Amino acid sequence: MLWVKAFHIVFVASWFAGLFYLPRIFVNLAMVAPGSVAERERLLLMARKLLRFTTLLSVPAIALGLWLWLGYGIGKGPGNGWLHAKLAVVLLAVGYHHACAVLLRRLTSNADQHSHRWFRWFNEVPVLLLLVAVVLVVVKPF
Repeated sequence: MLWVKAFHIVFVASWFAGLFYLPRIFVNLAMVAPGSVAERERLLLMARKLLRFTTLLSVPAIALGLWLWLGYGIGKGPGNGWLHAKLAVVLLAVGYHHACAVLLRRLTSNADQHSHRWFRWFNEVPVLLLLVAVVLVVVKPF
């Protein structure tokens, strides 16, 4: 079980690293000067590759978490309400990941009108999600 837990932590940390950086690329895309085609294309390429890699990292992170829960019974039984909250946080993280993919498609087609300030605030969401998830797992408040 410790190996599964260790790899789960590594893949979650890697997945979230991508979720931290991808919106930062969106900030830079929102700041590209009109007519800077090469810079825009380079940032879009970086964002597409990072989204693909981040998506690949999310799969084992979620699968290993499910293995810990369903295979080893972590979080089962009375006094484990923290797991339900953590699962909600995981669903929010998956939704955020999906929102990043939608935003990238919109940025690619020039359909997105968000400012770089909006993307800076959007970039803070995964920090809060990770903070809540770690507190739930370590402190187990309920």
